[in-house]
Amino acid sequence: MSAPRRRRREEPEEHVNHERWLVSYSDMMTVLMALFLVMYAIGQVDAGKFEALKSSLSRGFGHTGDVVLVGGTGVMDATSDLVGVPDIGSTLTGLGDQVANDGGDKGPTQAEIEAAKGELADLTGLRDEIARALGAKGHAGAVEFRVTAEGLVIGMVTEDVFFTPGSDRIAGEFGEVIDAIGGPLAKSGFELKIEGHADTVPAGSRFETNWDLSAARATAVLRRLVEHRGVAPAHVSAVGYGEARPLVAGQDSEALATNRRVDIVVLSAQPERVRELLPQITYEKEGA
Repeated sequence: MSAPRRRRREEPEEHVNHERWLVSYSDMMTVLMALFLVMYAIGQVDAGKFEALKSSLSRGFGHTGDVVLVGGTGVMDATSDLVGVPDIGSTLTGLGDQVANDGGDKGPTQAEIEAAKGELADLTGLRDEIARALGAKGHAGAVEFRVTAEGLVIGMVTEDVFFTPGSDRIAGEFGEVIDAIGGPLAKSGFELKIEGHADTVPAGSRFETNWDLSAARATAVLRRLVEHRGVAPAHVSAVGYGEARPLVAGQDSEALATNRRVDIVVLSAQPERVRELLPQITYEKEGA
């Protein structure tokens, strides 16, 4: 009699997961959420930063003009068109080429132009006050004025007030001129830079080089302004340029005398873009 056959154990049936689609669905929703967050962040981009990025990209791809996106309310608007913006210089009057775009850079804004006009009014007001002070002391015309991108330059270029060759000594009418100038400068509150210059003749005397001589001349004027006229020491500095920045060319006695000088520069505190407009606005206003 045969042994009873052992019944084979049946394997349990594997459970089928009918919810696997939820994993893919959750992954898709995560990606969509990230996408919408990125789109929202782009839609809230700072306008100033976007303009800077746009200009930089335009120049990088060889586009020299300004571009804007129009036709929609967001920077991602698919219906937006790329159009050129007219040169801002063509919309401004009285400034000529100074306000035209240069190398793709944007021209001055109306606010910058108004700021430059206001700064020029302050500088020319100080100039007129100094001229009156000089006239009251009998030294009318003893200095020359000019407006640069730094500010107002007061140039001591009259023969009566020149430094003698190889000397940094302030004497006679020269001291009177500096004192007359110093009063309005002390009250103005502007920062001052005193620039000393020398001619091409070797310094000799107690100065080894014309650099030393020009720096000594600038320092002598600085001390006179601070010690005699009350200019704030924190608002004034001195620098010597030697013979490197002649006012006129030539080796005759008149040219040499002209280049032995000190310039007092009344420094504008405006941003560079505003200061760059000062010479052109001065030319347009005064014709010189």
